Amino acid sequence: MTDSPKPRKIAIVGSAYPLRGGGIATFNERMAKAFIDNGDEVKIYTFSLQYPSILFPGKTQYSDEAPPEGLDIEVLVNSINPFNWIKVGRYLKKLAPDLVILRYWIPFMAPCLGTIAKFVRKNKKTKVIAITDNVIPHEKKPGDTLLSRYFVKNVDAFITMSKSVLNDLSQFDTQKPRKYTPHPLYDNFGAIIPKETAKEQLDLDKNTNYILFFGFIRDYKGLDILLEAFADRKLRELPVKLLVAGEFYAKPDKYLEIIKKNDLEEHIELRTDFIANTDVHKYFCASDVVVQPYKSATQSGITQVAYHFNKPMITTNVGGLSELIPDNKVGYVVNTDKEEITEAIYKFYTLNKEQEFSTNAAEEKKKYSWEVFVENLLTLLDI
Repeated sequence: MTDSPKPRKIAIVGSAYPLRGGGIATFNERMAKAFIDNGDEVKIYTFSLQYPSILFPGKTQYSDEAPPEGLDIEVLVNSINPFNWIKVGRYLKKLAPDLVILRYWIPFMAPCLGTIAKFVRKNKKTKVIAITDNVIPHEKKPGDTLLSRYFVKNVDAFITMSKSVLNDLSQFDTQKPRKYTPHPLYDNFGAIIPKETAKEQLDLDKNTNYILFFGFIRDYKGLDILLEAFADRKLRELPVKLLVAGEFYAKPDKYLEIIKKNDLEEHIELRTDFIANTDVHKYFCASDVVVQPYKSATQSGITQVAYHFNKPMITTNVGGLSELIPDNKVGYVVNTDKEEITEAIYKFYTLNKEQEFSTNAAEEKKKYSWEVFVENLLTLLDI
């Protein structure tokens, strides 16, 4: 780890408790713990309002779980109130931490986070690093480019977790320091439990094999393609069901129509409420393989949850997904094509690949430690 004569003061501005866990909030909380383990002083400043209800398709933005232990989290930021952005920016400017880390995932957040960064940097001491999940969003809207440009000009450096986002950054800036470092493991969802135990806890049939689609259900994640692939008659030869675990972020009609059209009701298990952090391990441990049939992607935290649980993966060759999944070693990388997805599932079972791929995943995941991520971030600007 990076040596330092005194603890760095680090402020993380982004989603965290009491907002619900899931990708970004869970990542930010786990990142804070990694910096604390590195000897740094860390505080997270989370949103009092993250999305207006009109922009949030889920059931609730707030967690009903206990707060994460050992973290200092303050509810401070309102994503739609310009007076709040200025107030928070001035507050952090005066506080003068060594580093402010901003998490940027959609252009909607650019005015808020860009303005905060603009004010913070006026103290000439604090460095601002953005972890950029996307600078060009999956689901594009007018004005996205202008918003991302505003954000990019107000930070000092960038960490990306996929090479495709690193390339995208060059459309907005070519001078500021930036570094690609892979998404570290999500190792905070509990320990591995026996498959039989997980199935029992989820009330799943113990004699059935399950493939898992996990996470918020949005169009770009390709669940419709997976459903069409799963409808292939050759998969009916296998004692396998598709376990869909995650909340719909759009109307479910098109997915339900595919299920009905192909008489898949008996072959698909829908668990489409929000999955609490305390239940995540059950879904992964109950399953044989995780399928990510994405139509577009930069990186996916689901990959790193699967790695934590030593799960094989079948993924499409889009964005940064295939960077982390060696083909025919920890799973299969295929085109965004229902026939190829069908064939990958069929091969996985008929060639009995689960144990081989799982063993390889347990070895491959050693590359994705939080210590490496923290080191790469801190050395980006020699903080």
